[in-house]
Amino acid sequence: MALKGNLKDFSTTQLLNLVNLARKTGKLDVNQDGSSAYLYFKEGRLVHATNSSDGGHLMTMLVKMGKLSREQAGVANKKSASSSDKVVGKYLMDSKLVTREDIVQGVKDYMLEIVYDLFTWELGDFFFEQNSLPSGNRITMPLNLDNVILEGNRRVQESGRLQDELPDLGKIALKITDKPLRGVKLTQDDWRVISHIHPRNSVKQIAQNNKMDEFQVRKIVYGMLQAGLVEIIHPEGLEPKKQRRPVTRAGRRAASQTPAEKRSVVTKLIDRIKRI
Repeated sequence: MALKGNLKDFSTTQLLNLVNLARKTGKLDVNQDGSSAYLYFKEGRLVHATNSSDGGHLMTMLVKMGKLSREQAGVANKKSASSSDKVVGKYLMDSKLVTREDIVQGVKDYMLEIVYDLFTWELGDFFFEQNSLPSGNRITMPLNLDNVILEGNRRVQESGRLQDELPDLGKIALKITDKPLRGVKLTQDDWRVISHIHPRNSVKQIAQNNKMDEFQVRKIVYGMLQAGLVEIIHPEGLEPKKQRRPVTRAGRRAASQTPAEKRSVVTKLIDRIKRI
């Protein structure tokens, strides 16, 4: 019997736990508002993940995860068009464009990004197709679901707190403070964010430039804020919207009157006051 339902009744955590405990093999389709995620499992381990927006081919994964530039992907595409992901991977390594470690980490990060995003979905139809596996030309990466479930739930809890602290990333920018960086242990991702700090760059733009998701950039920015390394400013060129008072019917009528009509109204009002 096929497993199907809606996430409002059966959460992502429950679904993954079921697959994990029952050591299921097959494909899980989850659909929400036109977006779809496809997770493949083999004996209870996640082996492949993709979505409806980019297809999950190796070249796409590596570009999205920052392991390969678009220019490099364009050149490689001409040389290995219509080839399987395994052939493409070998070509990229032979051409010294990426290493084996880049491919492993890129595929893993891409898969996890899709799965972690599912933990935030509260609605969506799902369907589990027994014994369905990805095509043989795809690169698979077996991942332990226990770790995925733990990290996914931790991210949901942490994401809520970070969302409260940094609600709209498109309306804030960063400024580096005068605090010296000597002795401060910064990660590679911290430096990537710092390198894109500019009064005109919103935090959302910084995330896009570094191919980071909003959870990742919020976590980095929040840590640097707490350490006093950066401060929040309003992005240059983004003027705050002025609140406009609601226009009443009388106000619209007055705005449409000619100067002569307005003088006539004022005269009548003065005459009326005199008669009181």
